[in-house]
Amino acid sequence: MNNSQSAPVHEAGVPALHAVFQPIVHLREGTVLGHEALIRGPADTPLHEPLALLAWASAASFLTGFEMHCVQTILAQWQRIASPGQLFINMSADALVEAMAADEAGRSWFDDAMAHHALDARSIIVELTESPAHAPAEGVRQAVNRLRAAGARVALDDFGEGHSNLRRWTDLQPEFVKIDKFFVQGIASQPQRVDLVRTFARLAQTFGTMLVAEGVEDARDMGILRELGVELGQGYLFGRPQRALRQAIPAVVGTAIRDPRIAVVPHAGRQAQPDVLRGLAVIDAPALGPRTPIDEVSVIFQARPDLHALAVVDDGRPVALINRQSFMNDYARLYFREVHGRRPCLSYGNSKPRIVELDDSVERLVGILTSDDQAYLREGFIVTERTRYVGLGTGDQLVRAVTEARVEAARHANPLTFLPGNIPISLHIERLLEGGVGFVACYADLNNFKVFNDRFGYWRGDEMIRLLARLAVSHADPHVDFVGHIGGDDFLILFQSSDWQARCERLIEAFNLGARALYDDSAQQAGGIEAEDRYGVLRFTPLTSLSIGAVCVVHGTAQDAEGIASEAAQAKHAAKQAPNGLWVRRVAD
Repeated sequence: MNNSQSAPVHEAGVPALHAVFQPIVHLREGTVLGHEALIRGPADTPLHEPLALLAWASAASFLTGFEMHCVQTILAQWQRIASPGQLFINMSADALVEAMAADEAGRSWFDDAMAHHALDARSIIVELTESPAHAPAEGVRQAVNRLRAAGARVALDDFGEGHSNLRRWTDLQPEFVKIDKFFVQGIASQPQRVDLVRTFARLAQTFGTMLVAEGVEDARDMGILRELGVELGQGYLFGRPQRALRQAIPAVVGTAIRDPRIAVVPHAGRQAQPDVLRGLAVIDAPALGPRTPIDEVSVIFQARPDLHALAVVDDGRPVALINRQSFMNDYARLYFREVHGRRPCLSYGNSKPRIVELDDSVERLVGILTSDDQAYLREGFIVTERTRYVGLGTGDQLVRAVTEARVEAARHANPLTFLPGNIPISLHIERLLEGGVGFVACYADLNNFKVFNDRFGYWRGDEMIRLLARLAVSHADPHVDFVGHIGGDDFLILFQSSDWQARCERLIEAFNLGARALYDDSAQQAGGIEAEDRYGVLRFTPLTSLSIGAVCVVHGTAQDAEGIASEAAQAKHAAKQAPNGLWVRRVAD
């Protein structure tokens, strides 16, 4: 150790160490499962923090031995506390391999440590840190197996960072996986992190693993993690590392955990578009080599009347496309066979065919449909996967596939407002019903919108719909109230806020004021416009306004998502007749 450091040291030159403990909490029950032990050096010295200690040990070529000394320090302190909970201890893979190496009597360093401190190995969880292992993978697996045989369990630390990867998860089958705080902090407002943690939760279910979210500092993040299926949490929200153990979590956190309301999982407005061609029946057509004679192309077309085209492929990659109709018309011309029959087909085909990848995005395919070059409608197109030829497609198939993909995407996220569509709405209703919580389903619809849209055009009509979307979101609590866009001017808001009625009244007032500003001056002064109704009769139509039909769903209702949506739609019709634009009914048990 550098002489300039004033930290007290033991006889062997190791700094005086102590452990601090941070609680790990059940996110649904609010109880403390156990504590992670974190090593600390002498206070008010450069070696107080663990990274500085590890750097010192590494520089002294004493890293593995130092780790095991830290474990001994932790175990001795844990023994004095005599806690009945679980103890999480950090170890590198190399330190674990050494700790589990058996002597001639078949005992390991770990066995002796448990006996020396009179501890039950079943209360120990070894967290494998992200540091790279020098020991071979098979040696690490054997050490883990011996650790389990002794009664202890394994956790994978900082998953998603460094060396804590899916391969390690698969190889070692840990009982716990700790999600790195990068994916945890701020998750209540970051849909991309939601998607990642949801994937982790599915993996955990597959492997039978318990997830621990690290770095939880916000109650809203905790609520989302719980909804995603993360069972355990650790972070400053539950308690900072300290020498004394926490037997209970802070009261304010307990209140948040006991809150029966279902957290609203943030929605990715611009959802990743689904694959278009994965579900398309790609035509399995033989490929032509660049030197295939034109006469042979004719033979193939005659043998396969179902083919609209043939692709010319060189080393697995398409280089040209020959359209059946064009080819057969030319082939029937006088002297064409005599002049061109023996020539290679590459000289005849279209050397700039339309090529579509199986994983092409909807946006790119829409670009193809709307491009100036519409030859693919006649000639078809070539389908590839990672640039390798897999088959053919026709123009009408592409149009149908893109249309279906856009419709499916709109069911997940409305393309105008980017709010959740029908599928996320239904899923959230089901979550509310399964959670047994009371909520209010509010169907919001515009009055006299069609007349406005016909008079001022779709552009301003879209602006009015976006106005409603913005106001609906701003009048809802984003953490417990769900705002969805069914389509057109129809929205569904699922309130858990206790002041939902006041929120609806303010929303109606704010929208009616904002919608008025979208009319021209003459319409504003008149309070409406003269226009033909759906029957062609000229009549005065008032300014567009908002109606909300509210259905109060009480705890324990036997309704399903479809039934709730239907009830809310009926309430909407009644709301159009209400003087203030709001009509409320209850759904009883």
